[in-house]
Formats: sequence, C-alpha cells, structure tokens
Amino acid sequence: MSTPELVRITIDEKEVHVPKGTGLVETALGAGIEIPVFCYEPRLGAPVGACRMCLVEIEGMPKLQAGCTLTAQDGMVVRTARTSSKAAEGQNATLEFILVNHPLDCPVCDKGGECPLQDLTFRYGPGKTRMNFEKTTFEKPIPISPAISLDRERCILCYRCTRFSEGIAEDGQLVARNRGALSVITTFEDKPYTGAFTGNVTELCPVGALLPTQYRFEARPWEIVDVPTVCGLCPVGCNTHATVREGKVKRILSRNHPEIDEGWLCDKGRFAFTHLRAADRVVDPIHRVRLRGFEPVSWDEALDVAEGLLKAADGRVVVALSGSETVEEAYALAKLMRQGLGSHHAVLPEEVSDGLDAYRLPLSAIGDAQTIVVLGDVPLAESAPIADLWVRAARRKGAKIVHSADNPAVGSAERVVLIWSGPGGRGGARVGALAERLGLAGKDGCGAFYIPATANARGVADAWAACSDEEAAHEPDSIGLLLVSGDEAAGNPNVRALAERAEAVIVVSMFHGLSAGWADLVLPGTSYLERDGTYVNLEGRLQRLRQAATPPGPSELEWISQLASRFGVEIPAHASMVFAELSARCYGGLTFGEVGEQAPLRGYVEAPAHVEVPPVPEPETPSAEGLQLVAYRPLFSGPAVERVPELQFQRPQAEVTLARADARALGIAAGDTVTVSTNGTSVELRARLSNELRAGVVLVAEEHAQGLSSSVAIALSPRNEAKAP
Repeated sequence: MSTPELVRITIDEKEVHVPKGTGLVETALGAGIEIPVFCYEPRLGAPVGACRMCLVEIEGMPKLQAGCTLTAQDGMVVRTARTSSKAAEGQNATLEFILVNHPLDCPVCDKGGECPLQDLTFRYGPGKTRMNFEKTTFEKPIPISPAISLDRERCILCYRCTRFSEGIAEDGQLVARNRGALSVITTFEDKPYTGAFTGNVTELCPVGALLPTQYRFEARPWEIVDVPTVCGLCPVGCNTHATVREGKVKRILSRNHPEIDEGWLCDKGRFAFTHLRAADRVVDPIHRVRLRGFEPVSWDEALDVAEGLLKAADGRVVVALSGSETVEEAYALAKLMRQGLGSHHAVLPEEVSDGLDAYRLPLSAIGDAQTIVVLGDVPLAESAPIADLWVRAARRKGAKIVHSADNPAVGSAERVVLIWSGPGGRGGARVGALAERLGLAGKDGCGAFYIPATANARGVADAWAACSDEEAAHEPDSIGLLLVSGDEAAGNPNVRALAERAEAVIVVSMFHGLSAGWADLVLPGTSYLERDGTYVNLEGRLQRLRQAATPPGPSELEWISQLASRFGVEIPAHASMVFAELSARCYGGLTFGEVGEQAPLRGYVEAPAHVEVPPVPEPETPSAEGLQLVAYRPLFSGPAVERVPELQFQRPQAEVTLARADARALGIAAGDTVTVSTNGTSVELRARLSNELRAGVVLVAEEHAQGLSSSVAIALSPRNEAKAP
C-alpha cells in the first residue's frame, strides 16, 4: 500500500501536515481548533454545506467558504472565527438567521442542555435579537411514527435526516417539501415513517426537531447518567449508552464502535427497553401449589422449593438455555448442574462451531469488501440489521452482492466476505467449510460470518463447554426436572414439548404470559439492561455488558450462587469473579477489566490458521411436489417487542414471501391472498415477492407459521384455488 502524500496547511497560524484530501474539519480538529458545524456528519457521505455554520476565510479567496466542503491542499492558509473577524461575522450572521424563526423554548425542549444549537449560540450567536415580528409556527408535535415526533418550528434544515433516509437506510421516506423559506421536513406522501433504522434520525438531529416519543418530558441532562453497555437483542452486539434516571432506563443511544455499528442502531435496540416496565413483569417468585394454583413466595421459600425439586430429580435434570444469558450466567448454571447435581444434559440455543475462528473479521470489513456472498434463506435485515447496513454501504462503493459461492465474481475478487443468515444448523460449520474450500484463511480483507439466532449463542456455548471436558449430553429418557433459562427458551415450542415430558419444571422468565400454566416454579428473570457480565457477538468479539437498571430482585448470578451453596458448590455472586475463573479456561486469562468499553476483536486461544471442518450436509432440496417452508424469526418479534407499544406498527405482517419465479409459475401476484397448506393445516397469508429468495423456498414469520411444518413440502395457491398438498 502506497504512503499517502502529505501536504502542509496553516490554520489560525498553526502549521500542520496531513494526508492530501483530508477534510478541513478533521484537519482543524487534529490541530486542536474547532470549526463549528450543524449539517456536517462524515457517516452520511459527502458534505453538502447546507447550514453555513462552518464559514472560514481562505487566503486568496474573496468570499468566505463552507469549511466542511473543503479538503486539505498544499500551502492552504485558513483562518477560522478565532483569528478572522470576517469569519466571526459570518458565523454570527448564520446563527442570527437560524434563530429568526427558531422558538425560544429551551426550558421545555427535550434537547435542552445537550443541544449543539444552544451551545454554539452561546459561543458565536448574537446577545439579543433585532427582530420584533412574530415567529413562524407549525402544528406540533407531528407524530411521523408512534416512536418519533417532529417539531417543525425547531428544524434548521440541516438535512441530516433526509440524507440518512436516502443514503444510509436507503428507504427514501424522509423528504424535504417545498422550496426556500417554505421548506419543511416530512415523510413521503405523509405516510408513517417505517423501517428498521428510523430512530437514528433522532440522534442525528442537532436540535429538538426530531425526538423519540418515549423520552419526551422524561428527564433533563443534569438528572441522568449514561451507562456504556451493549445491546442484547440480536447477535450484532451494538455498543450503546443507556440513559438512566433514578435507576430506570429512559432511552438508548448509540456509542459508535466503528468496527461494529458505526454509531447506527436498529429500532428494536433503540426503543424496546420499555419492556422492563411491562404490565405482566414477574417481580416475585411464583410457586404452583396443588389445588390452589400459583402463589407468590419469598426468595428464601423459592430457593427451598428449587432445592427440593433438584434433589428429587436425582440427576435427571435438563437445562434449556436461551442464548441471551451472559457468559457468566451460563457458566454458573453449568457448574451447578455438573458439579452439584452430576447432570450434563443441556439444550443449547443452537450448535456453535469453532470453524469460523480462522476467518474472523470486524463487521466493518463487509463495507470494504469487493464481493459479498450472502447465503441462507433468512433476510439479513431480519437476523442482523446492522450487518445489512454494512452490505448496503459496500454496494454503494461498487461491491458485488451474490447469493452463490460458485458465482464467477467470487473467484476474481481480492476481498471476499461470506455471510450465512439462517436458518440455523451446525452453527457456522457450513460457511466455515465453504471459506476453507475458497481458501480465504489468511487473505487480507477476506473472512466469513455466521448469524446466530440468539444474542449470545457463542458465549453460552463457550461457557457450557468450559465447565467440563465432556460434551453436552442429550436429554435422558425420563426428565426429572426441566430448568428453562430465559424468555426465548420459555417461548420455544421444542422446549415446551420437553416440559410436557418432565416431572417438574422451573422457569426463569421476565413475563407471566410465557410460563403460566405449565411451570411448577417461576423465578423472575432479568433483561440484558439489568445484568453485569459479558456477551460474545457474531464476530466472536467478547464485550462488556453493564447493569443500567435495577432489577426487581436478585440477579441470576446471585440466586444461582445461593442455590449452589446448598449443594456444596462454590459460585461467586459477582460477574467479575465468575469471569476470572472462566477466562482462565476459555479466554486466555483475560481480566474482566481488560474487556474494555470498546472491546477489540481478539482471537481465541490456540485458534489454528486453518480449521478442519467435518462434512456438512447440503441445504434441503425442496420436493418436486411442493415448496419448502422456512419459518424465521423477524427482527421486530419476541417477548420484548410484544410489550413495547411504540413498536407494534413494526411487527411482521401476515405474509408469505416467495421468489418471483415461483410466483409466476403459480399465478400469484404481489398482494394476493394465498393459502399455505401442509399436513392438513392451512393458513391464509398475503403474498410478498422477493428478487433475492431462491426458487423453491417460501418464508413465513414464526408467529404466522403456527401449525405449518417445515419438514414436508407445502402447497401454495391463490385463495380461491386452495388445495391440500
């Protein structure tokens, strides 16, 4: 790689040397000089110079220039408002113009106290107004969606929101209407603003024009604390700040890990935190007593009951894990089961292979790839939305997106990235074997990703394996006790089937609706926002989870520690101490503190350069007699989303997605109501056509696929031609 050409530039009489073409704003910042901006945001692409707040004086140019649109050139002499009265006058005039119609409602504006306009007005703006006419007013607030409100009076037309909608999310839903002084931000055809990433505009907005409805009038900057943590609602592991007031989470903000999320969040990660306050939240242990039903009990009584049920099972204990447990919780459960009860039976969220350890890359490498091979039948936007954003970024740079590893583009590209997006099976072994066949190991910019179905599938598998050299055994012929850990496992039909065979069931769950009627003992679960510990994301990156909210009772680690002591097993009640024991076996002795707020992508201990992957069966070929059903878990689904009113409009529609070739063959058009039939069960769904789905496969969201079987061919027909398979 060639060394970039350095150029000399003088800013406010300070000489600096930077690579040619570096943005002037970054150049000045590197010299310790601020050029104030509103519209400028490097993540949105090329600057547009809309707000004119960055005016600077350039030697040799007669007029002031928008600094954000300039790049460093050799010999350039720049004077900012610090040393140029002309630039200072220009910035003062810009702010005065912006404030002509801006409401003076800082005391009631939710952006007050953390508003760039407020800050820059104090530094550069006029001390008093010269205007005595009435300001322009609009209807306010306008709910452009249930999650976002728009206050047009505050808008300064920086166009950050419309640029995000057009250039990053690529949905084209936010637009500027009218021209000049009449310009306003609105949604296309005044429709609700929908999509996976809408909430990002509330952070991009430099004023209080676009705000999350959940945070309106909830807190002020001097009353809150921002806790750095990690989102636990999908396997990406986006870095976040949880805004906390009086022990309660009030909002979620991005924390910009440039290798993972680049500061973007999906709406599920941003808005789903209110599930902590769900009406059916389990706050006390519940014991089912014969003839009397469920009764609340104290924690001491609950642990007595749990001890009795565990002893009565006589080692015939099966643990069903959700994949949302922290690494420390999973290890503590494994230690209790294996050392205290002699049980090695576990139902892991999915089988996770180490076949990808030789092909690790940060997610940001997707954005620099030349060819991206997207495999699997589950849309990437549903399984790992931020990964989908990186794919879109790569496409904008000219990358080829293909859906077969045999595509000629794969063999000719220098930087190839493989992505497997469900359905699950062998936890990455298949895509690891493919990467091995293509010879990607050790090649710069080449790698592979597997998208797990749960947030911490790899971490849970690591922790369970680290507790013993023995593999997790299959469930015994008779189950004395089934311990269901977490809401995802509690809602899993396969786990419910195990519960019917078990003599007793203990469920750890946040919500009454998931466990009532079939558990003997319900212990209150916690959210990822209420835990301290670590998660492993889809890259294999170990990250810190920090407790932001106060749980209604003891954490999982605390009660596991107390319960384990009754069986003579010593398990610390603190995540840092459990991690120290686990790390010595799994993470090379890494200390809890070394995980860091922005964790680097580390290699696993003794990960080989090339991984021998056992043969993996090819994906099922659809039967000639029908189509193959793939029931997938949509992004906006699950127990957390179901309890957030602001996200209900994002829930999956009752749709069946099929390839256009299959739709033509069956005479089905987009929007038609069709009948999906299998094994005597029929469901009526709306047809949606896809250009990317492979022929012979249809997609149905899990909640709309109840009763349909993916193990046999299905029949698909227009409603008036319904027939049995």
